[in-house]
Amino acid sequence: QVQLVESGGGLVQAGGSLRLSCAASGNIWQIGDMFWYRQAPGQQRELVATVTTENTTRYAESVKGRFTCSRDSSHGTILMYLQMSSLKPEDTGHYTCAAARWGPPDYWGQGTQVTVSS
Repeated sequence: QVQLVESGGGLVQAGGSLRLSCAASGNIWQIGDMFWYRQAPGQQRELVATVTTENTTRYAESVKGRFTCSRDSSHGTILMYLQMSSLKPEDTGHYTCAAARWGPPDYWGQGTQVTVSS
């Protein structure tokens, strides 16, 4: 099993920045791609960013150029980050990290709330 714990959410004004972190523990040797998802009230969950084991990243069009996803596996654990800049009110949502062994996510964190005020 793999456990994922997010941190770093909060309230920020539009134009501001936040950095989310996701710490993986347990059988981290299983982990392949990792993901950041978000869900706004009344909307479907949206894939925001993907990072591979080689730190190759992909982003939703809505966050390209503003968000940067990375992972660090150098200290015997896995940490994934989402640096969010130039935040907009529409970035408000519950952000969740996820990890896959192969393909779609197998493991999910509890998430952290990000609220961007206008």
